[in-house]
Amino acid sequence: MSAKHPIVAITGSSGAGTSSVTRTFENIFRRENVSAAIIEGDSYHRYDRAEMKKAMAEAETGGRPHFSHFGEDANLFAELEQLFRDYSESGTGRSRKYLHNDEEAAPYQQPAGTFTPWEPLPDSELLFYEGLHGGVKTEHVDVSRYADLLIGVVPVINLEWIQKIHRDRSTRGYSTEAVTDVILRRMHDYVHYICPQFTRTHINFQRVPVVDTSDPFIARTIPTADESLVVIRFANPRGFDFPYLLSMLHDSFMSRANTLVVPGGKMELAMQLIFTPMILRLIERRRQQRAA
Repeated sequence: MSAKHPIVAITGSSGAGTSSVTRTFENIFRRENVSAAIIEGDSYHRYDRAEMKKAMAEAETGGRPHFSHFGEDANLFAELEQLFRDYSESGTGRSRKYLHNDEEAAPYQQPAGTFTPWEPLPDSELLFYEGLHGGVKTEHVDVSRYADLLIGVVPVINLEWIQKIHRDRSTRGYSTEAVTDVILRRMHDYVHYICPQFTRTHINFQRVPVVDTSDPFIARTIPTADESLVVIRFANPRGFDFPYLLSMLHDSFMSRANTLVVPGGKMELAMQLIFTPMILRLIERRRQQRAA
């Protein structure tokens, strides 16, 4: 953690909804005039799309059927930790961009599924990371220790799978069977690398559907926000004005002393109310430290 160079990290699985949370933070940064260096977790995958297909085939042949983007072998955990360390110490670092599709790739005149060259980060007041491993910790690295604000986005598992299946079918052209194979292959790494991060987060957002999602593989639609509740868990509730949040978030309630439950349609408003003052405190602390 660093007073002069704060780091905010959003961590969650594929299909969890971290991209939607990122848009909320971008709105906060724009409204409050905060300059943020935004990092996508996919930038720290080890392999581009073609290399990953080859690595997966080799892993399968070599008796490692659980090789996936969730695990250590397919990612640059040391480089990600180095980025967080460098930024926390000096406000510098380097990153690159993973080009998911032709639209993203066109300005770079590269094929989709490849990485742009490594480049220095732009000048910024904070680092904002969104991806799979913002709170990852292994016997070799500990990315989580550098985050001033670490947020988990983790829908209940059936909803997470429904969201992933629908996204991958509609935007990436995969069949339900292909997405199901990916889910099953990733399960080992999901348990060992993704889930443990949510015990290190400062705040978790978990969307819970209130409609039947018993079989996520045949669900025709994703449960809407109005068909969901959001469970917000605060690792340390001290300092949060829960009576104010309850008054601002209609139909919300406290299920535990550190847990706020809000209607799904109020999730973005809840994030605005909770995180805007936290971001402003980080920036004010930064400015005071730099002025000292």
